[in-house]
Amino acid sequence: MNERLHSVLARRGIRPETLLIGVHQNRASVPRDTWLTLLREARQQIDVLVFSGTFFAQSNPHVAKMLAERASDGVRVRLCFGDPSGHTAAVRGREEGIGDTLAAKIRASLTYYRSLLTEEGCEVRLHDTTLYNSLFRYDDNLLVNPHIYGQPASANPLLHLKRVDATGWFDNYVQSFEAVWARARPWMPDQEGITTHGQD
Repeated sequence: MNERLHSVLARRGIRPETLLIGVHQNRASVPRDTWLTLLREARQQIDVLVFSGTFFAQSNPHVAKMLAERASDGVRVRLCFGDPSGHTAAVRGREEGIGDTLAAKIRASLTYYRSLLTEEGCEVRLHDTTLYNSLFRYDDNLLVNPHIYGQPASANPLLHLKRVDATGWFDNYVQSFEAVWARARPWMPDQEGITTHGQD
C-alpha cells in the first residue's frame, strides 16, 4: 500500500494502522541514501535487530559516529546482534551453508560499535534467538527484512513500514524486538576477546 492509496482510503474513512511505504526485492536494493536519511532524521529512537548486520557498517563507515551523534541529541540507540557463541548463530550458519563464518561475521561487525559502549543513550546487546526478520527502526519508520530459510538476509525482500496508529504490523514487529531485547545480554567485548576495529 503506497501513500496515494492510503490517502484514498483515508478519504473513505478507512484508516490502516500501518502504511506500507515500499517493497524492495532484496535488502541490497535499498538505496544507501534511504538508510542515511532515516538515521539522520530519527529524533526519538533507533533500534536494530540482526544476526551480523555486516552491511550496516560496511555501507556506511561512519555509522558508529552518526549513531553517537544521534544519541547526543537525545535519541535512544539500541543495537542487538546475534551472540557469536550462541546456539542460534551456529544453527543459522549451518542453514545458510557457511558454518562458523556467521559467528566470525558477527564478531567482525561488532568491532565497529565498540565506541558506542561509552556513549550515553547507546546500548549494544547480544541475543541467542531465532530471527524471522531483521528489523531496523527509526522512530515511526521500520524496515523489515524477512528471512527465507537457507538464504542470507541480504538476498531476501525488505518492507518499509510507517506507523500510523498504535496497532497493526508496525507494533507487532516492535513488540517482537522488545521481546528479544529483554532476553538479550549486554555486550562486553573485553570478556569476549574483541579488541580491534573491523574495517580493512
